Amino acid sequence: MAAEPPSTSREILLTGTPGGLPGPEHLTVTPGPVPRPGPGQVLVRNQYFLVFPGLRTLTGDEADGMPLPGIRPGDTLFGPAVGEVVAAGPGGPLRPGDRVTHLLGWREYALVAAADCTRLGDLLPDPVAHLSSGSAAYGALTRLTGVRPGDTVFVTGAAGAVGTLAGQIARLLGAGRIIGSTRSPAKAERLRAELGYDAVVVPGARPLGGQLAAAAPDGIDVLLDNVGGEQLAAAVHAARRGARFALVGALSGQLSPSRGGGSSPAEIDTFRIVGQGISLHGYSGQDHPDVAAEWTERFGGWLRSGQIAFPYTRIRGIDRAPRALQELFEGRHFGTVVVELPPR
Repeated sequence: MAAEPPSTSREILLTGTPGGLPGPEHLTVTPGPVPRPGPGQVLVRNQYFLVFPGLRTLTGDEADGMPLPGIRPGDTLFGPAVGEVVAAGPGGPLRPGDRVTHLLGWREYALVAAADCTRLGDLLPDPVAHLSSGSAAYGALTRLTGVRPGDTVFVTGAAGAVGTLAGQIARLLGAGRIIGSTRSPAKAERLRAELGYDAVVVPGARPLGGQLAAAAPDGIDVLLDNVGGEQLAAAVHAARRGARFALVGALSGQLSPSRGGGSSPAEIDTFRIVGQGISLHGYSGQDHPDVAAEWTERFGGWLRSGQIAFPYTRIRGIDRAPRALQELFEGRHFGTVVVELPPR
């Protein structure tokens, strides 16, 4: 049975224009009244919400044209969340006690249109798994690149929310060798020891091209790119003929303090792309609406059978969320980062 909500709810507001990466100094935890749901609305007590790099773009000055609205000073942050319905207005399918996902995280209580909620089923054994970014990796590998038996797959940004799942997914789809990249030697060891990566390159430690040539002496067949920039350029030089590239993110530019959050230029060898017959596609979940349900079913099965791990960092309490966002930008965490909101 859903608990009765308190009279106030805390939420995290953007209080100033960052002019770069948003930090705790640009965010404030603010109390406000708990709203009452009207027709077709529900009040959700959020239990977990996702800390994700897209907030850098949404709070920057290059958010126009993005699939989600920009966040301006005075706005509450938002993003994927898991919670429990505590009150429901008339005319909707949801009832108190239902657990749902929605996009109004970064607050303790959210007033959401019932149509914008998805009721949780029993496919995933851990509710936090509904906040995973694995759908993007799965969609890119199944819809854009394909994975053939014995393929060598290179995953950039392998220690992040997408990358920690991407290598495991590629292996389950039949890849023969998995290579990742991360700027942290400690994370590189975790990728090898815990997630089955065969080799990990560390940009900045030594010339990246040489590291990748040593890790994949016969070249790479598939790239799942979360970073762009020099790592994408190095992958082009390491590609075998007919290699398939899927671009899922562009963190090298998105998280650059000197850029606006919505651009990521890269210099790549187009002559080699032509000569090697490399295919290069950007992945957007909007273009593949069938992927989410398929991924959830397969992810649940793999989790229950122990074939896949879901690494995530749990930050407890809304007061720690602003710092958690900064730590995400600084690359301090491994895997998905979520904020847990204990009941008050």
